[in-house]
Amino acid sequence: MPTVAKRNYYEVLGVDKTASEREIKKAYRGLAKKHHPDLNKDDTKAAEEKFKEISEAYEVLADVEKRRAYDQFGFSGVESQFGRGGFTWSDFTHHRDIEDIFGRDIFRDLFGEGIFDGLFGGRRARRGPRRGHDLRMDVETDLKDVVSGVRMNLKVPHSARCKECNGTGAKGGKTAICAQCSGAGQIRNVSRQGFSQFIRITTCPMCRGSGSTFDKPCEKCGGRGSVRKTSSIEVNIPKGAYTGLRLRILEEGEAGDPGAPPGDLYVIVHVRSHEIFERDGDNLWMQVPITISQAALGTRIQVPTINGKAELKIPSGTQTHTTFRLKGKGLPRINGFGRGDEMIQVVVAVPGKLTSEQRKLLEDFQRLTGDYTLSRPRKK
Repeated sequence: MPTVAKRNYYEVLGVDKTASEREIKKAYRGLAKKHHPDLNKDDTKAAEEKFKEISEAYEVLADVEKRRAYDQFGFSGVESQFGRGGFTWSDFTHHRDIEDIFGRDIFRDLFGEGIFDGLFGGRRARRGPRRGHDLRMDVETDLKDVVSGVRMNLKVPHSARCKECNGTGAKGGKTAICAQCSGAGQIRNVSRQGFSQFIRITTCPMCRGSGSTFDKPCEKCGGRGSVRKTSSIEVNIPKGAYTGLRLRILEEGEAGDPGAPPGDLYVIVHVRSHEIFERDGDNLWMQVPITISQAALGTRIQVPTINGKAELKIPSGTQTHTTFRLKGKGLPRINGFGRGDEMIQVVVAVPGKLTSEQRKLLEDFQRLTGDYTLSRPRKK
């Protein structure tokens, strides 16, 4: 078989000779993800060779001393690091610890959960039982309830741990160690190809990762370890709540695997619109109509607030759409400190129909004042 000449390590990773350590690591990550054998099932053998080539290049260029020797003497400068047989997985994993090079869990970050489990023969603690799924429930409340807060009683359908078998799924709660995985919950499959060793860890199909089995299923839950039920849960909607507020109720979600906690319940608040007020954060806005005479002469009027009524002073000469502020008459701030304001916009209402007396008075007023809009000098 003809000997295949090695490619320059910089060429293998596709980087310049002046590349920084960060650039080298970035290039290796991209190539490792592209050429890993588990991701190239159509041509596993070629992928393995390619993956070993880029890993060897990275092993040298990521190490300051090895890189200096390689730059000065070429392959002969680092040949002793790998021996006559060339680069092997054993050389790679023992000469430099995987986590020192890549950082913890780098393979799962690159390729997704589970694809590199045990690839280099390292031991990894088996996955524990999975916690239950979270639940979401949407509730509606009135704007007035936001002022003082409100307590709600929710009916939440969900799965819960079976009390009859204590969540094991076994009749009487009696379980045994899984014969297939010896209680580990996982199966290790080892394969060798040349100098390479691949170890794949999969969930045990017999116990489904729990590490235990049973002969007779629980009659109440049918072996599932959980039952469906509807729980009554009290939820406090706090002062200042707003639409989109998310409240987390711990461990009131779906049941988890045996030995694992349930998920959480998330309550999403929706505040109904109000017939008078429009909300803007902690402030409340509203419009109040006033007459022409009230705007011109000034007056005091009663205006609604979220808690009742308040007096508002209208100064003489008030123009339509003028906004007044009632401090502290808005909604409580959700952090518990202070309240927003109530913003009142007055709108001068023009009567649609006039009595003869009203018309005469307005005509007299117009003669006395003239048309002030036309009497103003024009801006140049």
